[in-house]
Amino acid sequence: MKRFPWILTVATAAALVLLIGLGVWQVERLRWKEGLIAAAEAAAAKPPAPLADVLADAGRGGGLEFRKVLMVCRGLATAPYVELQTIHDGTPGVRLVSACRPEGEAFTVLVDRGFVADTISARPPVMETTLPLVLVGEFRSVPPPGALSPAPRDGRFYARDTAAMAEALHVAGPLRPEAVYALTATNPEFGALTPSAPPAAFSNNHFGYALTWFGLAIALVGFYVALLRRRSKKDLS
Repeated sequence: MKRFPWILTVATAAALVLLIGLGVWQVERLRWKEGLIAAAEAAAAKPPAPLADVLADAGRGGGLEFRKVLMVCRGLATAPYVELQTIHDGTPGVRLVSACRPEGEAFTVLVDRGFVADTISARPPVMETTLPLVLVGEFRSVPPPGALSPAPRDGRFYARDTAAMAEALHVAGPLRPEAVYALTATNPEFGALTPSAPPAAFSNNHFGYALTWFGLAIALVGFYVALLRRRSKKDLS
């Protein structure tokens, strides 16, 4: 009778441990993603609240993502802006991004004032003013720009780079890493500027990935058992 296939058995066991580990990891990722989606939905369902209250809640662990906020931005309607190339509902255009130091706060936050289609060449006026503007916005985190993103040119950006946009807008002092998307108009007289926040883009394929890894583990066990049976039959013949 031939020797027991130790090398094959050790290799199969190692592969089995790896496949099961990957499956368990995907299950953990599934639970994490479901919690993230639930938290985002709960935050989005909350009504707008004053900025100080939203920040205080975030400090207690509530988080800022998808929180709607009421804040006062002086001069925002005529503030300088940079343009971010994008597509909105299938239409190419730009989003206008300005800096705002909210009333009563020591930091600056970048406000996405809305979308303007490429077919519109006009823009809101830019002038220095201290007129207050009450804004309803939504906090959103900003992922770092990709390594292959084109560099900004002539005030137009091709990736949402918070630090570079703030530098172009001559922001001094503390800067919030998040963006605030305007949900109410900063320029009601300029209807081409459409305030909006992008939809949540959560992909949750972890259940399918977990089934794939566990399925491969089962297939590996079946293959190993079949190989042993075939080897045993050859030994008996």
